[in-house]
Amino acid sequence: MRSIIITLTLFFINSYCFYAQQPDTFGRVTDYERNLTSYEKDTTANALVLYERGDNYFKVINRYVRLVKEYHVKIKLFNEKAFDEATITIPLRRTQKSSEKLTNIKALTHNGTKQFNVLPKEIFTKDINQYRTEKSFTFPKLEKGSIIEYTYTVVSPFFYNFRGWNFQWSIPKLYSEFNAKIPGNYIYNRSLIGTLKLDVNDASIKKECFHIDGIPKSADCEILKYAMKNIPSFKIEEDYMLAPSNYISRLDFELSEHRLFNGSIDRYTKTWNDVDKEFKNDKNIGRQLSKTGFFENHVPNELLTTGDPLTRAKNIYTFVQQHFTWNKRYGIYRKARVKEAFEERKGNVSEINMSLINLLNAAKIKTNLMLLSTRSQGLPKKTHPVMSDFNYVIAKITIDEKEYFLDATSKYHPFGILPFRTLNVYGRVMDFKNHSYWQNIQPEANNLKQARAVISFNLEEQKASGIIDVVNTGYNAINKKITFDNYTEDVYLKNWEKKIAGDFEIINYKLNKDRSTETMVSERFEYELQNIINGDIIYLNPFLIRFFNKNPFTLEKRNYPVDFGYPRKYKYLTTIKIPEGYKIQELPKNQRIKLGENLVILRFLAEAQNNQVGISFNLDLNNSTYSSKDYENLKQIFKQITNIQQNSLLVFKKE
Repeated sequence: MRSIIITLTLFFINSYCFYAQQPDTFGRVTDYERNLTSYEKDTTANALVLYERGDNYFKVINRYVRLVKEYHVKIKLFNEKAFDEATITIPLRRTQKSSEKLTNIKALTHNGTKQFNVLPKEIFTKDINQYRTEKSFTFPKLEKGSIIEYTYTVVSPFFYNFRGWNFQWSIPKLYSEFNAKIPGNYIYNRSLIGTLKLDVNDASIKKECFHIDGIPKSADCEILKYAMKNIPSFKIEEDYMLAPSNYISRLDFELSEHRLFNGSIDRYTKTWNDVDKEFKNDKNIGRQLSKTGFFENHVPNELLTTGDPLTRAKNIYTFVQQHFTWNKRYGIYRKARVKEAFEERKGNVSEINMSLINLLNAAKIKTNLMLLSTRSQGLPKKTHPVMSDFNYVIAKITIDEKEYFLDATSKYHPFGILPFRTLNVYGRVMDFKNHSYWQNIQPEANNLKQARAVISFNLEEQKASGIIDVVNTGYNAINKKITFDNYTEDVYLKNWEKKIAGDFEIINYKLNKDRSTETMVSERFEYELQNIINGDIIYLNPFLIRFFNKNPFTLEKRNYPVDFGYPRKYKYLTTIKIPEGYKIQELPKNQRIKLGENLVILRFLAEAQNNQVGISFNLDLNNSTYSSKDYENLKQIFKQITNIQQNSLLVFKKE
């Protein structure tokens, strides 16, 4: 009997998967969908997309060619936590002359066999800006186990705005299908982003499928069908990653050419050679990089002539840092006027860094503009120029065969160290005398966080005391300096005390300015630790400073890389003086862990010698990025790191 039940169940599930690949009828809910209480492939999911389909095609409406998108989706809500999925927002694009139209919208809440409609008066319109409006609604009568379903049609005059398709969402999907019928005179570049593979990948040509009255010849059409089954959710619950748009599995479309019926061609995607020529003559880019004469007349001559090339470059960089205040605006296509920005002493990213480029070139240091996309923006496509992918510019120079990347918008970042926001793998160097080329971004490698502590016991007062010397280099030093400017010393020290477990109190603090540099910050803390002695036994966790309070990696599986931005090293060295009349009863266990060829190295050592205990903790993260294949090992290493910091225990017993 048990084997029969299993066979029938498998048949039922397989039948459902087959059904899900067929065009679904709006308003139809199966017994399987009603009775589903969780998703076996992700039991933590609060909701599940049961079925999703999009049909995209071109149609002549009132003698105008329009792009039509039909959309249908059905979602199971397993519990109340999923009710946020029941508020729907549909964006619509518009200009002064035309706009997208939303039609044929229907929405239902299914509670068992009962259905509740979203009424027309419950659909709201909101103007977001001059280019966008939104239609929104919320499903009624929600309860645990509800199924929400909606369908709509968007009619668009914007062929270049042919939307792609997100196969992956924040919730898993059983089935998602994208269909398109595209006349041959519309040529689109397409890209499949993410690690998931298509279950259906069909493309064919249908002859003479698109006709416009008055045009004697009909166009052939490309018929596309792409689908995925059992799509996992994309979870962004963890830190250390680039923009989610780099990894979410989706299809991207970009209009490359529009071949008009009169024989002319509108080209939207160009080659890099075309882009190089346009940039060189662009009034906001190329022409703004030919203002060396203006800068020669507005800065001291010695700034451009004194010292060797590296000295001149550093002096010019410092000058621009101090002269300008960044207005926090990105973008490479904003109105850029370097003369006005220089006189006003403030500007956007382009104006500040193009002023830097002009000055460096005026000093006879060959400097090129480099286009970037910030970490939050996403990686630029390498297959063909997509200029909207870029939102940032920096300067690139080479002196004595060494490359330097410069961004003068921040007053905290030393020469050659880029702000963290720009550490996005690669950019495009615009060499107007030759050809543009891709350039990898090399972050600062020396980024150390180090603490040296001494712990002594006062048996009479039942407390411990000592000093902690803390050194931060590279990006850690920059972050320290930003913190110093944003907080008073009193607030800074109180926040520091809160991070340390137990009755920890800082009794004296000193910023060692004589030992600090552009790339290093040195501090000394004198402290007391109360209530540390308990009768004849002393228990002590030697980690007064913990680099990681919890494991940052907890996902069962992560399908995208771990990106720290830059290599990192952590060192903690402690000397604990054994209190008089006590002996060591317990020491933590020594450990050494290594990932790959020195990708990660963890060393932990505890040893006793000459009436004291020495603790040494070293963690080297030697790469900026770790592949998803290394994720499980990385997770286990960080589990061990947090365990060492939280649970290492020294036990001293009275003799």
